[in-house]
Amino acid sequence: MFGKTFSEWGGIAASVVLIGFGVGAIYMGIDGRSTVRDSLKAEQITFGAADDPAVAEFASQWAEQQVTTGTQARAFAQVIHEHALEGSDGLTYSQMGRFVAAADPEDAAGTSDEAAALKDEDGNPVPNSARNSWVTATALSTALNMSYMAEQVALFGIVVGVALLLAGIGFLILTLSGALRASTAKAPTGATATIARA
Repeated sequence: MFGKTFSEWGGIAASVVLIGFGVGAIYMGIDGRSTVRDSLKAEQITFGAADDPAVAEFASQWAEQQVTTGTQARAFAQVIHEHALEGSDGLTYSQMGRFVAAADPEDAAGTSDEAAALKDEDGNPVPNSARNSWVTATALSTALNMSYMAEQVALFGIVVGVALLLAGIGFLILTLSGALRASTAKAPTGATATIARA
């Protein structure tokens, strides 16, 4: 009797825990998703016009619309990356020097050699604006990609929460219906079975 009662109470406790974790995961997922979207709205980020090649390629369906979701944030990050490549003549951060090259000031590759760098009026090397713009673009696109990742994690949390909730409810139903009760009927022994057949 004690074993049967213990099993039933254990099943109920496990069900309550699963349901609790499920509800908690769903709440945290919804809250996280709302936080991401509220933060994006507060930044007032808007896609450019559809005639922008980068927008046409990555976000044509959202042209001139405000960024409000993680998916849109990822698309905007791709637009920023494309613009950064255009401004650097297709070069990445590691391919550009720190300064503007005196030999070719229009070359985005620049130089990291101070002696070969273009000097300003004070004799200081002129920073490579294309390289600095790439740093800024990378920081912005990384933040936007993080928004996308955060929203996906929140969505995963909601899915896991629903799964835990359903598992907990199902386990509770099984427990209350008596599925975990110890069987009181004993299988007949070999001798008893033989006598019964006789």
